[in-house]
Amino acid sequence: MADLKPAYLIHGDDHGAVAERRAGLRALAESEDGSDSVESLEGESATPEGVAGALAAMTLTVGRRVILVDGVERWKQAEVEQRLAPALAAMAPDTTVALFAREESRTKAPAAVHEAVKRAGGQVVAQATVKPWDLPKWARAQAARMGIELDMAAAAALVGQVGERQQRLLRELEKLALELDGPGRVTVEEIEARAAHSVQYRAYTLADALVGGSPREATRVYVRLREQGERLAGLTYLMASRLRDALAVALRLGAGESPAEVRRGLRMPPRAAERFVRDVAQTDPERLRSALATLADLELDTRGGSPLPDARSRMSGLDEETLALRAIETITDGR
Repeated sequence: MADLKPAYLIHGDDHGAVAERRAGLRALAESEDGSDSVESLEGESATPEGVAGALAAMTLTVGRRVILVDGVERWKQAEVEQRLAPALAAMAPDTTVALFAREESRTKAPAAVHEAVKRAGGQVVAQATVKPWDLPKWARAQAARMGIELDMAAAAALVGQVGERQQRLLRELEKLALELDGPGRVTVEEIEARAAHSVQYRAYTLADALVGGSPREATRVYVRLREQGERLAGLTYLMASRLRDALAVALRLGAGESPAEVRRGLRMPPRAAERFVRDVAQTDPERLRSALATLADLELDTRGGSPLPDARSRMSGLDEETLALRAIETITDGR
């Protein structure tokens, strides 16, 4: 299998891209004539010692042997130097070891893994997420590779509609490329008309309107989501998630943290984080707790109410559309 190198390290905080690389590598290995062996090391077996043991084990496979290893972000530098590095250096021909590290801010593949893979003649591939403010520029570059011309306004509109997930943005660009059927320019108006709107993005917009006490905006976004065919149960889950984030922010502000400190801990674009913290600062934790209780009642009532007849609310017999709109009114009332 000439297409595969002896070793790979696929690492980064773009977990979706890491997973795609893993799936692609496995598909490449399995697409051959069937004489190749693909093994996976996960959990307790996915350690430097486990990889060294697998490489030392005898195999009767004819063809290239491919070993996929997950969880490299949990490894220790000393273990890699003692166990993995010598094993990769003495690796048998026709063997490929692919190491995958799904990294976070403080959890990364040790430097010794990078060095060992390079010394073995392998390849290190970083899969990093793009900062939110750089996404329009990144989207333009990806579009250009597909023959699509986007100006910055159109790229910003795409990110605004689809959301910040790079994999979703790529899928939307691929669909645009197929619709164009050749090189072409896409305008802001075309993006707004053709690109899909992220359900999560809009559900969070709805939740932010609840936090900010904007009944008209909350109702408008809710109606648009329902017109798209979104289920109330899924929207309720996303709204509750956002309101829990808001409650956590309110408690941090109440404990004396500055808005700037709180914003730095949020995984949002800077402007969105600033607006979110500002809206939360104008409410109080009890209101947010009450909003979460209202959403919990909404979820229960849309499922027929409490299993105990005496505990059912007088609202449980209403249709779910009425229940949802009344919940929005209750949450935003008095703001």
